[in-house]
Formats: sequence, structure tokens, C-alpha cells
Amino acid sequence: MHILDIVENSINAGATWVKISIKEEREKNLMTITITDNGKGMDEDTVKKVVDPFFTTRTTRRVGLGIPLFAQAAKMAGGDFKITSKLGMGTKVEATFIKNHIDLQPLGNMADTLVTLCALYPHVEFIYEHSVDDKIFVFDTGEIKKRLNDVPINHPLVLDFIKDYVDSNLKSILEV
Repeated sequence: MHILDIVENSINAGATWVKISIKEEREKNLMTITITDNGKGMDEDTVKKVVDPFFTTRTTRRVGLGIPLFAQAAKMAGGDFKITSKLGMGTKVEATFIKNHIDLQPLGNMADTLVTLCALYPHVEFIYEHSVDDKIFVFDTGEIKKRLNDVPINHPLVLDFIKDYVDSNLKSILEV
């Protein structure tokens, strides 16, 4: 859910592409989740404030919990959290986690996350990169859209394909 929440922040900031990168390093016992976008970015003052749950740029409610909860999850699992952004240039959010830490939250189903993003935001290009040591899987909606011609990426049959494709490829890189 953290990933979905951060990606939605990117889209609300006007991003036309979002890259989600998950890097698992078994020997180092680390997992790093990085979300990068080309949205409107933030100034230095805003970057410092976004980790505060009582700060938000939205007018619909007075709290913004996505970034603070993601940062807390990383720190609770023995990791760290960084956010960098430049006004007009986009934002990069990076969280590291100790993989065998007792407080590490489950990653969740990334195939379902990607299907949700493609269904809700067909106009956004998503790049998902997941590596485990030297094995890597890359999913790029731009490549999928090229092959679809006039079929929308959020067509139910395409979404079923995406789910199966991501699930099977993740299983192959996650096998020991």
C-alpha cells in the first residue's frame, strides 16, 4: 500500500512517468524501494515538511500520511528513508529495509499493484524494475502500449495479461 500511495502522490504532482524499483540484496540482507517521477517536484522547505503527518499540500484533508508512514515502516525495519526533489524536475523517494527484521512489513502483491495503476492511470507510463541479486525483471507500460496498437492498456483482457505476466516473472526471479 505504501508504494501505491507514493505513486499516487507522483500522479497528483503531474507525473507522466513513474519508475518503481525494488532491489533485493540477499547477501547484504537489504531491500531498497525507490520511486522516481517527473512530476512538478518540491522546494527544499516542502521536502523537509513532507515527512510530518500533519503537513499536506492537499485541500481535501489536513493530514498526509503516505510519506510519513513509508518512512516509519523503513525505520521500524532497521532501514532508512530519503526523499530528494527539485522544483520542476520531479521527486525520488528511497526506502531501505533490513530483510530479516522482525518489523519488516510484507511487500504485498506487486502484480495487483501494477494492474491497479494501469487500470486507474492509463495515461501514465509505469516502469517497474525488480531485482534479486543478479536476476532482474523489468515491466514497462510504454513497451506494452506499443504492441497494443489501439487497444487501451486498461482493457480487462490486457489487465489479466499484465497480472499473469508480472506474477510469473516475479516468481522466476524470487526463486532461490
